[in-house]
Amino acid sequence: MASAKPKKKNPRLASGRKRVRQDVKLNAANTSLRSKYRTAVKNVEKAVLAGDKTKATELFAKAQSIVDTVADKGIFHKNKAARDKSRLSAKVKALALAAPAPAAA
Repeated sequence: MASAKPKKKNPRLASGRKRVRQDVKLNAANTSLRSKYRTAVKNVEKAVLAGDKTKATELFAKAQSIVDTVADKGIFHKNKAARDKSRLSAKVKALALAAPAPAAA
């Protein structure tokens, strides 16, 4: 009992064949952007965990741009993008506020 996906049929119409070609390119572009988004978010979180305030702030600025681009293209929902930016911003701000306290003491 093979549980493999059924083989997809090739479209007969020229417009259908063209659509398949376009979908392959679009899927590759979307996958790349989705990966870039996740990497940017992950890098900011790593910098926050490491306690590197300047690096976290710098990476967050770059991540914001990437997050907005991905949301504008509709790869992720705008609310998800806003939520992720908000959470990252809160982490970076908490790091900025927490870091000077021990230095002043």
